[in-house]
Amino acid sequence: MKKTELNRLFLTEEACHFAAIESCHKEASLYNVTDGKAVGTYLEHKFQKFLEQKYNYQKGSSAEGLDFPQLLVDMKVTSIRQPQSSCPFSSARQKIYGLGYSLLLFVYQKLDDLTSKTSTLDIQHIVFIEENRTADFQMTSGLCQIIDNQGNKEDLIAFMMDRNLPIDEIQADQLAEEILQKKPTIGYLTISNALQWRLQYRRALDNAGQIDGILKVR
Repeated sequence: MKKTELNRLFLTEEACHFAAIESCHKEASLYNVTDGKAVGTYLEHKFQKFLEQKYNYQKGSSAEGLDFPQLLVDMKVTSIRQPQSSCPFSSARQKIYGLGYSLLLFVYQKLDDLTSKTSTLDIQHIVFIEENRTADFQMTSGLCQIIDNQGNKEDLIAFMMDRNLPIDEIQADQLAEEILQKKPTIGYLTISNALQWRLQYRRALDNAGQIDGILKVR
């Protein structure tokens, strides 16, 4: 059977179908597993196998960093208890202008069954966050407010430094010039500084389906 070329529309549709099936599946290998990374790896691999049956697409690798590099989409899996994950740090610009790719976010509640010694991943939410909404909310909203209030380059630099954006003075000056020329779009992630970005998704979940660029898939 000839396979279809995967696109973003098919990806979100199939994510919804997959979630409905997976939310009823009892998995023995996940019983008593508390490592969120292990759960995420399980779900990512299973979703890839689900897609491979029907679609042609370029599969990502750990080296490439994206699960769907051809579509510029990364899949993130997180628990409803604390919806967050890590993300490779590329540059401080990501906090202002976004990660450079979109996110397909699966949010689950893990339910262990003592009788059957199995675990079920109840996938409660799937959200597709467009690339232009993957910046930090507080950073982008603050910078936009400064611009709207006729702020200048020094105001922008002071704000970024106060927010501990990981940049030096030269980079701050260059970024401020860029921001004056190209006003950022408000992002809906909370991005914490670390060797890897720490992405928190609560705001994106709360605004899914209400903000352009944040699609509520499930």
